[in-house]
Amino acid sequence: MAMNQADIERFIKEALPDAEVKINDLRGDGDHYAAYVKSAAFKGKSRVQQHQMVYQALQGRMGNELHALALQTAVLEDA
Repeated sequence: MAMNQADIERFIKEALPDAEVKINDLRGDGDHYAAYVKSAAFKGKSRVQQHQMVYQALQGRMGNELHALALQTAVLEDA
């Protein structure tokens, strides 16, 4: 069963409440997404650690309900 964009965004925002999240369905099949996630929680973290934080937010759904996620992360700077 595929995940929808709203669910992906919800899981990420539950784990990273300050995150700016943009999700795009790459093929229109509910299985292949691109996500851009920007959060202050990423400050001081390597790109790998940032991605791990997002994957942890998805609570094991990566590779199951969510087949593919092209992920870009960035640090949200203080306004």
